[in-house]
Amino acid sequence: MPLAVGTGMGSELRRPLGVSIIGGLIVSQILTLYTTPVVYLLMDTMRMKLSRRKRASVGGPEESMA
Repeated sequence: MPLAVGTGMGSELRRPLGVSIIGGLIVSQILTLYTTPVVYLLMDTMRMKLSRRKRASVGGPEESMA
């Protein structure tokens, strides 16, 4: 923060660096907050599909014969 809001000698050279660092932190935080739940939902969907396939392949033909 001090780089982005600091004043004094040479601040015109340091300010863009501070703004880009703070901007990058904000963008990465927003991306993380949106992508993490999506990844977990996709993994849960894949797990559910795989468990259905396992149940269908294990119990399917044997139950119809009984």
